[in-house]
Amino acid sequence: MWKTATAAALLALSVGYFYHSGTDVQEHILHYVNMPVFQFLSPGVDSQTRVEQVISDAWETLITLPSRQWSKVAVGVNACVDVVVSGVGLLQAMAVDPGVGRDHDVLHSKEDLKEAFIHYMGRGAAAERFFTDGEVFQRIARAAAEYPGAKLYVGGNAALIAQKFALYPNLAVLLCGPVGPKLHEMLDEQIVVPPDSLQETDEFHLILEYKAGEEWGSTRAPQANRFIFSHDVSNGEMSSLETFIVSLEDFQPDLVVLSGLHMMEGQGRELWEERLKEAVSAIAYIRKAVPIHLELASMTDKEYMNSIMQEVIPIVSSIGLNEQELLFLSQASDGPHADMAAWDGIPDVGCVSDILHWILEQHGRSDPASEADLTRIHFHTLAYHILATVDEYWGNQAEAVMAGARVASSQACGLQTVDVTKVELRAPREFYSSHFEPREKLVLNPTEPVTVWRRGNVVFHFTPVLVCKNPLRTVGLGDAISAEGLVYSELLIDQFL
Repeated sequence: MWKTATAAALLALSVGYFYHSGTDVQEHILHYVNMPVFQFLSPGVDSQTRVEQVISDAWETLITLPSRQWSKVAVGVNACVDVVVSGVGLLQAMAVDPGVGRDHDVLHSKEDLKEAFIHYMGRGAAAERFFTDGEVFQRIARAAAEYPGAKLYVGGNAALIAQKFALYPNLAVLLCGPVGPKLHEMLDEQIVVPPDSLQETDEFHLILEYKAGEEWGSTRAPQANRFIFSHDVSNGEMSSLETFIVSLEDFQPDLVVLSGLHMMEGQGRELWEERLKEAVSAIAYIRKAVPIHLELASMTDKEYMNSIMQEVIPIVSSIGLNEQELLFLSQASDGPHADMAAWDGIPDVGCVSDILHWILEQHGRSDPASEADLTRIHFHTLAYHILATVDEYWGNQAEAVMAGARVASSQACGLQTVDVTKVELRAPREFYSSHFEPREKLVLNPTEPVTVWRRGNVVFHFTPVLVCKNPLRTVGLGDAISAEGLVYSELLIDQFL
């Protein structure tokens, strides 16, 4: 036994020596003993805290704005007031008993709401649904607004993205959407709202949040997240779309961000088929030199998602989406790993890479001869982010993906900067670039926390997220991530002319 202890001590001393002797030697020895580099960043100290500090410090050093930045950005078209409340607390206050979870594409009653909430709470997954009964929804909304601790926030992807852009004083921001008096009061004063976007009443969305480990009946949340529902006809019909397009003529933006397509899903096939055609026609009026970013959100109708994939995604320059939206997009269009029912824990990097590559290959401009406009996808999940871009169309993408991860880490904790004592690294330390051959084995390096690989004409930038241990608010993180990533992205303009 003493020989084993002595050998362990000698190994520890050797690793300590080589740690101070240079990176090349360090990596060689650690590879020899088959242990990741970051496990020995600070011998004798809490290695997990040390890794997070190294990553945070690297972000602060490496994240820089591009030399050529946006001056005007136009955002539309969904906006509302979010009422954020404890999901379990509200349902209990409504005298709803816990039970078995069950997904519903559309909610018709309190029972549907309860079942869908339990279904997603048990998975720790975000979801958004339309509530068909306006009268019942208003009763629930009043109960939510009166619930102790309920808070009102700017809501809707477009409004949230506009709010994030407005933090940059040199960036002029236009917001089009159904803006009622309460929302208008809450918006940053830097945001310009066209008169035709103003309406007499606000649209309210209810956000039922739950914490990691929170329990209700037999259901336990594996991680913090939220369930969103609304009876929102203005956003559901994308009523501000035409106002948005007309406003672009006077505003002359150099970046357009479009969101809200998911809201039409609950209005029925007849409406969304017609409005989707009108959206495609409207997008065609935007100047070709102006890039368009499409922000996706939770959907359940495969035919609708497939229509978006076929008709809208090829005519935008960039899209932002999370793991549920990515997998559902692949399922709806029979893409890679479409046979997966859901992600098992942290999404596998190789599977994500396969789907991102397929989108850019089949519906983007990875082939220079393609007439599609899509050249950029910003994927975000709890533990890591990936920016996949067609080569030579976008610059500053390593900085952009890190900036998105940094804002996810800080905003979830309710802070302006990352506090390494309140976050933890959950990203995979080693992963593969694909599930198909040939594939590359990749290793996370905390001192240079962007891992880059290439598949044909597509370049991937991966960075970990420092996950907030006790998140204060999860709503709007995806919007903040996409907005921050766009702020730090540089368009190589000549490629779009």
